[in-house]
Amino acid sequence: MATQIPQAPRVGMVSLGCPKALVDSERILTRLRADGYAMSPDYAGADVVLVNTCGFLDSAKEESLEAIGEAMAENGRVIVTGCMGDEADAIRARFPQVLAITGAQQYEAVVGAVHQAAPPAQGPFVDLVPQPSDQMVKLTPRHYSYLKISEGCNHACAFCIIPQLRGRLASRRIDAVLREAEKLVAAGTRELLVISQDTSAYGVDTRHESRTWHGREVRAHMTDLARELGRLDTGGGTPPWVRLHYVYPYPHVDQVIPLMAEGLLTPYLDIPFQHASPAVLKRMKRPANEAKVLERLRAWRGVCPDIAIRSSFVVGFPGETEDDFAYLLDWLEEAQLDRVGAFRFEPVEGAAANALPDPVPEAVKEERFARLMEVTARISAARLAAKVGRTLPVIVDEVGEPDEDGDIGATGRSQADAPEIDGQVFLRDVPATLAAGDIVQARIEDADEHDLFAVPA
Repeated sequence: MATQIPQAPRVGMVSLGCPKALVDSERILTRLRADGYAMSPDYAGADVVLVNTCGFLDSAKEESLEAIGEAMAENGRVIVTGCMGDEADAIRARFPQVLAITGAQQYEAVVGAVHQAAPPAQGPFVDLVPQPSDQMVKLTPRHYSYLKISEGCNHACAFCIIPQLRGRLASRRIDAVLREAEKLVAAGTRELLVISQDTSAYGVDTRHESRTWHGREVRAHMTDLARELGRLDTGGGTPPWVRLHYVYPYPHVDQVIPLMAEGLLTPYLDIPFQHASPAVLKRMKRPANEAKVLERLRAWRGVCPDIAIRSSFVVGFPGETEDDFAYLLDWLEEAQLDRVGAFRFEPVEGAAANALPDPVPEAVKEERFARLMEVTARISAARLAAKVGRTLPVIVDEVGEPDEDGDIGATGRSQADAPEIDGQVFLRDVPATLAAGDIVQARIEDADEHDLFAVPA
């Protein structure tokens, strides 16, 4: 009689929040796959469902609770992890049947909870099958990957509770980061998105310790890391696109701009300015100097004219006056940032900003938010219009089906566009051989407030 090999238990995953949480989800699933688990794309086929929560804002917490509720209703066997795991009492008060709750980055705890809820298949036949423990489970398309270089943050911004959720800065070894990046590129990644809570501070906690990498010493420092990532090869001597996110404008950021001009680094910086008014920045406890930032933006564009700057801003922070907000709008007019996101201030439980006087009324927040988005949309439209007629590299994210005339369209992004948060490039008349992950030269034909329209050159 044939021996029945036990079926691998299946795990479903709901991942909420920022790209850093997405990387946590990938690491958890990678470990579970190495332990013999299979992945389920839906609730019905899962033996247990993991919900990786976000706890940054109250609205994000509510979204996390809704996701837990949906998983409970559809499956019933749910383990909660992530940033909201610190609020286990609130989760259990609403969902007492949740199997387990763990906090952010608690990989061993969440894997242990899965083992208890749905034990891995055991037996001599299963144990002899090698598991791909060194192959990362990816939740992004094959051609781009998030590369997390550190955890935690040393800042004490008044509106933020990230240090409480994820602790102080803890940088990864640079050789480990580069090894992961090398494997991702070898597996087909054409674009690396470097993420952390504070990319500029990478290595500060380890005194920028050096490690040997391919026979040379490299420091745990943002500039060394950027240079080494730019030396990776996607084939034919072509480096991957390397995109830096969450970059505080410390002085040493100036050193990465020449790498962009040389083509080693994608000409793009994601800098969380949050505001421009000195009075608001002081109340926010932000490490910034808005006047010098404008000077540096001009200097950066002098070195690398194609550099794209993205940022996010908070409107309606406690004590923000109409003069403060007008200062911000004037600053944006001068800064001419390429991509801007905005958020209405929300009190977050545990944040120091909650105790500040002079809260801004909700109606005023909405009015200021609308004005800011109007200004930034106009700036974006003008900067995109200036690209019409140029030929730019575009990375393809998706290729469509032929229409009734046989024409094929595709959606991609320029070097000024990060996935999910920035604009897109809509391509017409692409060849049938085009595939996701290809990088093509495209002639820009038109633009609107956020996107470009192009044809392969």
